[in-house]
Amino acid sequence: MTDKKRKDAAERVKEQPVTYEVYAAMPEDGQRYEIVDGVLEMLSPGPSTSHQAVGGELEYVLKQSCKSDYVIYDAPLDVILSETDVRQPDIIMIHRSRLHILTPRGVEGVPDLVVEIVSPGSRKRDKVDKLKTYAKYGVAEYWIVDPDARTMEQFVLRDGSFELHNLFEGDDPVTSDKLPCVRFIISDIFKEIPDFLE
Repeated sequence: MTDKKRKDAAERVKEQPVTYEVYAAMPEDGQRYEIVDGVLEMLSPGPSTSHQAVGGELEYVLKQSCKSDYVIYDAPLDVILSETDVRQPDIIMIHRSRLHILTPRGVEGVPDLVVEIVSPGSRKRDKVDKLKTYAKYGVAEYWIVDPDARTMEQFVLRDGSFELHNLFEGDDPVTSDKLPCVRFIISDIFKEIPDFLE
């Protein structure tokens, strides 16, 4: 890409609002971004090893019990909630009856489950900003996993906003009224965090 084209793309990003088309046309710079209400936001640097360990284990246990009914994806994958709201959740599940929302661009619609794994720099974004966005678009269930506390908060959508339905820790069994295939012990997803990180 020429310097002029890079400059033109950068100028389009500064204009408001940023749409998916502008975002998709940006030159690759090695960073990850989301679009939040028409504003481009750069994500934190790559995930930590504990974040990756927990994400891998959670995806594994979900696939063991849910893959016949759901497709399960992990980041980076664009979840296009609207032309001006594009997120990259850590893990998503979509019921197989709704596969029409999968396109070459990413997920164009609302997943049945969205999971965010808290990183040191993402706590406010995951617990406040993304909570509002996912509720706004009607995500039925949202989990926030905290590798440091070894907990998982389960939020369910009621009357257009999320309610904290459960807090799982220790040997609590994780279940979901909305996702009947979900069944695992919360401590199992933290077993692969390397000892030196504890």
